[in-house]
Amino acid sequence: MADVFAWSNFFTPLFPKLSLGIAIPAWGQAAPILATTHELDADSAALVLPGVLLSLVVVYIASKIGGELSNKLGFPPVLGELVTGVIVGVSALHLLVFPESGAHSADSAIIQLLQATAGLSPESAEAVFNAQSEVVSVLSELGVIVLLFEIGLESNIRHLMAVGYQATIVACVGVAVPFAGGTAGLMLLFGVPAIPAIFAGAALTATSIGITSKVLSEIGRLSTKEGQIILGAAVIDDVLGIIVLAVVASLAKTGEVDVMNVIYLIVSATVFLLGSILLGRFFHNSFIRVANALKTRGGLLIPALVFAFVMSYLGAVIHLEAILGAFAAGLVLDESDETLELQKLVLPISDMLVPVFFVCVGAKTDIGVLNPAVPTNREGLIMAVFLIVIAIIGKIVTGATVFGQDKINRLAIGVGMIPRGEVGLVFAGIGSASGALSKPLEAAIIMMVIITTFMAPPLLRVVFKDEPVPVTDSDSPALNGHNQSPVLLESEMVKQALSQKPMAEKPEQASS
Repeated sequence: MADVFAWSNFFTPLFPKLSLGIAIPAWGQAAPILATTHELDADSAALVLPGVLLSLVVVYIASKIGGELSNKLGFPPVLGELVTGVIVGVSALHLLVFPESGAHSADSAIIQLLQATAGLSPESAEAVFNAQSEVVSVLSELGVIVLLFEIGLESNIRHLMAVGYQATIVACVGVAVPFAGGTAGLMLLFGVPAIPAIFAGAALTATSIGITSKVLSEIGRLSTKEGQIILGAAVIDDVLGIIVLAVVASLAKTGEVDVMNVIYLIVSATVFLLGSILLGRFFHNSFIRVANALKTRGGLLIPALVFAFVMSYLGAVIHLEAILGAFAAGLVLDESDETLELQKLVLPISDMLVPVFFVCVGAKTDIGVLNPAVPTNREGLIMAVFLIVIAIIGKIVTGATVFGQDKINRLAIGVGMIPRGEVGLVFAGIGSASGALSKPLEAAIIMMVIITTFMAPPLLRVVFKDEPVPVTDSDSPALNGHNQSPVLLESEMVKQALSQKPMAEKPEQASS
C-alpha cells in the first residue's frame, strides 16, 4: 500500500484544499519510474521492460504452482500464491525482490540474468532494478484495486446495510481491543517506550480486506451473513486503520497529535463511503445508458473500469486508500441489471493482475526475522509471540460482539478479521522509516504480520467446514467455488433460478 501514500502525496500540491496540512510519510525509498529511467542511457532503459516481463513470468508460474498445490491440499489457492511468493522472494530464491525490503540489484536474480544475457552494465543495474521493481509494484497495486472492484460487484449494498451496525461494532472492537492490549502489554511487560508501543499497537488494528475477501469468495462464503459482516467490518476497519496510522505517524514525527488531521480523515472517509453509496442509486442508470450507447468492444467493461479507477483516484487523493474507492465503485455498479455480465468481463483482468498482488505480498515478506540464531531476532521473537497472541485474540473476540443473529458462526467472523497482510506491512514500514521502532520490535511486528496472514486462509476453511451454505435474501444461491470461478458459478446459478422458478414459488424456495 506504500504506493497509495506516495501517489497521494504527489497529488497533494494539485489539491491544496484537500491536504489540510496532512503529511503521510512514504514507505520505502524507491524512486518514481520516470525519475529512475532518466538516469539511464537509452540501451539500459530499454531493458526495464524485459525485466518486468521476466518478473511477470515468475509471478504467474509461482501463482499457478502454488494455487494448484494449495487447491489439491484443500486450502484456498490464495494461500499457495502467498507461500510461493515467499519462495521466489527475498526469503529464498531472490527471483522477485524489491528495494523497500532492503534488496539491491546484486540481490536480484532477474537483474543478474539481464547482465549475463542482455548486456546490462553494472553501472546501470541499480537504476534498472529500481524502475523494474516500481513497475511491478504498480501492477500489484492495480491487482488489489481490480480485486476490490470485483468483490464490490459480488457484494450487495442491501446486504451490507442490513449488517451495517453489526459490522461497525465488529470493526470498532477489532481496532480497540488489539490496540489497547498491544500498547499496554508492550509498555508494562517489555518496558517499551510509549511511542514505539503505540506504533506496534496500531499495527495490530489492521485487517487485510484483500486477502480475507478473496478467501471468502473462493470458499463460497462471501454472500453469507458471516461474509457480509466480515467484509463490511474490514472496510470500516481499513478506514479506522488509516485514521490511526495518521495519528501515530503524527505522534512519532512531532510528539503530538494533529487534531485537524484526525477530524479531516474521519469526515472525508464518512462522506466518501456514504456519498458513494447514496449517489450510486442515481448513477447506475446513467452508466447503463452510456454502456448501451457504445457499440464497439468493451462497451460495458471500459466505462466500468473508468469509473472504478476514478473512484480509486478520489480515495487516494483524499488520503484514504485507492482500494476503498474501487470497492465503493463495485458496490455502486452492483445496482445495475448488467452486473452479472460485468462480473464475467472483469474476471480475465482479475486473473491477470490479482496474482501479482498476492505473490508480491509474499515476495516482500522476509521470514529471516524468524531465525533465532540471529541475536537481534531473539528479543523480537519473544515480543512477536506476545503480539501474535494479542493479534489473534483481539480479532477473535469481535465475533462475540455480534448480537441478535441466530445460528451465525461467530468464530468465523473473528477468524476472518485476523489477517494483517499488506496493511500491517505498511504500518511496520512507516514505523521503521520514522525511526520510532527498534530492530527487535520491528522484527516482532513483521513476524506478527507473517503469521496472521498465513494462518487465516486455512483457518477460515476449517471454521466453515461442513457447514451448509445458506440462501441469501436476494434468492441468489451462495457460492461454492472449489474448482470453478465463484463469479461465473453465481451467474449461472442465478440465471437458472430466474429462468426456471416463477415468482410465486419464492417462499417455498426459501423454506426448502
